[in-house]
Amino acid sequence: MFLTPTPPACPTPPAGILLVAGAPTAVIDEPVARGGTNEGPSPTVTAYSALIGCTNVIGHKCAQKLGIDIGHLSFEMEVDFDRRGVLLIEEVDVPFKAIRLIVAADGPASQEELGMVAAETEKFCPISKLYEQAGTDLTVNWRKA
Repeated sequence: MFLTPTPPACPTPPAGILLVAGAPTAVIDEPVARGGTNEGPSPTVTAYSALIGCTNVIGHKCAQKLGIDIGHLSFEMEVDFDRRGVLLIEEVDVPFKAIRLIVAADGPASQEELGMVAAETEKFCPISKLYEQAGTDLTVNWRKA
Protein backbone atom coordinates (compact mmCIF):
# COMPACT_ATOMS: atom_id res chain seq x y z
CA MET A 1 0.00 0.00 0.00
CA PHE A 2 1.35 3.40 -0.96
CA LEU A 3 0.11 6.72 0.36
CA THR A 4 1.12 10.01 -1.12
CA PRO A 5 0.18 12.69 1.39
CA THR A 6 0.42 16.16 0.00
CA PRO A 7 -0.04 18.53 2.91
CA PRO A 8 -0.65 22.11 1.86
CA ALA A 9 2.07 24.46 2.96
CA CYS A 10 1.43 28.15 3.48
CA PRO A 11 4.57 30.25 3.06
CA THR A 12 5.55 32.78 5.68
CA PRO A 13 8.26 35.41 5.30
CA PRO A 14 11.02 34.59 4.07
CA ALA A 15 12.64 31.61 5.79
CA GLY A 16 9.61 29.98 7.40
CA ILE A 17 6.76 27.74 6.39
CA LEU A 18 3.47 26.84 8.04
CA LEU A 19 2.83 23.16 7.38
CA VAL A 20 -0.83 22.19 7.53
CA ALA A 21 -1.17 18.40 7.55
CA GLY A 22 -4.23 18.00 9.70
CA ALA A 23 -4.12 19.10 13.29
CA PRO A 24 -1.92 20.36 14.79
CA THR A 25 -0.05 22.58 12.40
CA ALA A 26 3.71 22.99 12.52
CA VAL A 27 5.91 25.99 11.88
CA ILE A 28 9.35 25.36 10.41
CA ASP A 29 11.49 28.48 10.55
CA GLU A 30 14.98 29.84 11.09
CA PRO A 31 16.39 32.00 13.88
CA VAL A 32 16.23 35.76 13.35
CA ALA A 33 20.00 35.83 12.76
CA ARG A 34 19.47 33.59 9.72
CA GLY A 35 16.56 35.53 8.23
CA GLY A 36 13.69 33.82 10.02
CA THR A 37 11.28 34.80 12.75
CA ASN A 38 12.29 32.04 15.20
CA GLU A 39 8.70 30.78 15.41
CA GLY A 40 9.71 27.15 15.05
CA PRO A 41 12.61 24.76 14.64
CA SER A 42 14.87 25.07 11.61
CA PRO A 43 14.51 22.65 8.70
CA THR A 44 17.66 20.79 9.76
CA VAL A 45 16.54 20.47 13.38
CA THR A 46 13.15 19.29 12.10
CA ALA A 47 14.87 16.70 9.91
CA TYR A 48 16.87 15.05 12.65
CA SER A 49 14.13 15.47 15.25
CA ALA A 50 11.91 13.44 12.94
CA LEU A 51 14.23 10.49 13.56
CA ILE A 52 13.55 10.68 17.30
CA GLY A 53 9.81 10.93 16.71
CA CYS A 54 9.79 8.03 14.29
CA THR A 55 11.95 5.84 16.53
CA ASN A 56 9.60 6.59 19.43
CA VAL A 57 6.39 5.79 17.53
CA ILE A 58 7.65 2.75 15.60
CA GLY A 59 9.57 1.50 18.64
CA HIS A 60 6.42 1.46 20.75
CA LYS A 61 4.44 -0.21 17.96
CA CYS A 62 7.10 -2.91 17.58
CA ALA A 63 7.29 -3.45 21.34
CA GLN A 64 3.52 -3.87 21.51
CA LYS A 65 3.57 -6.31 18.58
CA LEU A 66 6.29 -8.33 20.35
CA GLY A 67 4.50 -8.16 23.71
CA ILE A 68 7.43 -6.36 25.35
CA ASP A 69 6.89 -3.59 27.91
CA ILE A 70 9.50 -0.93 27.17
CA GLY A 71 7.83 1.76 29.29
CA HIS A 72 8.74 5.29 28.30
CA LEU A 73 11.61 6.13 26.00
CA SER A 74 14.09 8.98 26.34
CA PHE A 75 16.61 9.99 23.73
CA GLU A 76 20.10 11.45 23.40
CA MET A 77 21.34 12.45 19.97
CA GLU A 78 24.58 13.67 18.44
CA VAL A 79 24.58 14.85 14.83
CA ASP A 80 27.59 15.47 12.60
CA PHE A 81 26.18 18.05 10.21
CA ASP A 82 28.25 19.48 7.35
CA ARG A 83 26.97 23.06 7.16
CA ARG A 84 28.84 24.03 3.99
CA GLY A 85 25.71 23.42 1.92
CA VAL A 86 23.30 25.53 3.98
CA LEU A 87 25.96 28.26 4.12
CA LEU A 88 26.13 28.14 0.30
CA ILE A 89 29.86 27.46 0.40
CA GLU A 90 29.64 24.31 -1.71
CA GLU A 91 27.29 21.47 -2.51
CA VAL A 92 27.37 18.65 0.04
CA ASP A 93 26.17 15.20 -1.04
CA VAL A 94 25.64 13.89 2.50
CA PRO A 95 25.05 16.82 4.86
CA PHE A 96 24.21 14.61 7.85
CA LYS A 97 27.52 12.71 8.00
CA ALA A 98 26.68 10.73 11.13
CA ILE A 99 23.90 10.48 13.67
CA ARG A 100 24.33 8.73 16.99
CA LEU A 101 21.08 8.05 18.82
CA ILE A 102 20.79 6.52 22.27
CA VAL A 103 17.35 5.20 23.19
CA ALA A 104 16.78 4.58 26.91
CA ALA A 105 13.75 2.55 28.00
CA ASP A 106 12.47 2.76 31.58
CA GLY A 107 10.17 -0.28 31.42
CA PRO A 108 10.80 -3.80 32.71
CA ALA A 109 12.11 -5.08 29.35
CA SER A 110 15.49 -6.83 29.53
CA GLN A 111 18.44 -5.69 27.43
CA GLU A 112 17.86 -8.73 25.21
CA GLU A 113 14.22 -7.74 24.71
CA LEU A 114 15.26 -4.18 23.92
CA GLY A 115 17.56 -5.62 21.26
CA MET A 116 14.57 -7.38 19.71
CA VAL A 117 12.56 -4.15 19.71
CA ALA A 118 15.53 -2.27 18.24
CA ALA A 119 15.91 -4.80 15.41
CA GLU A 120 12.22 -4.54 14.53
CA THR A 121 12.24 -0.75 14.76
CA GLU A 122 15.21 -0.61 12.40
CA LYS A 123 13.21 -2.59 9.84
CA PHE A 124 10.17 -0.33 9.92
CA CYS A 125 11.18 3.25 10.79
CA PRO A 126 10.94 5.18 7.50
CA ILE A 127 13.04 8.09 8.75
CA SER A 128 15.97 5.85 9.70
CA LYS A 129 15.70 4.24 6.25
CA LEU A 130 15.80 7.70 4.69
CA TYR A 131 19.02 8.60 6.49
CA GLU A 132 20.68 5.25 5.80
CA GLN A 133 19.83 5.36 2.09
CA ALA A 134 21.18 8.92 1.93
CA GLY A 135 24.56 7.72 3.19
CA THR A 136 24.37 8.91 6.79
CA ASP A 137 26.32 6.76 9.24
CA LEU A 138 23.40 6.04 11.58
CA THR A 139 24.02 4.35 14.91
CA VAL A 140 21.07 3.64 17.20
CA ASN A 141 21.77 2.05 20.58
CA TRP A 142 18.97 0.89 22.86
CA ARG A 143 19.59 0.49 26.60
CA LYS A 144 17.76 0.34 29.89
CA ALA A 145 17.26 3.73 31.54
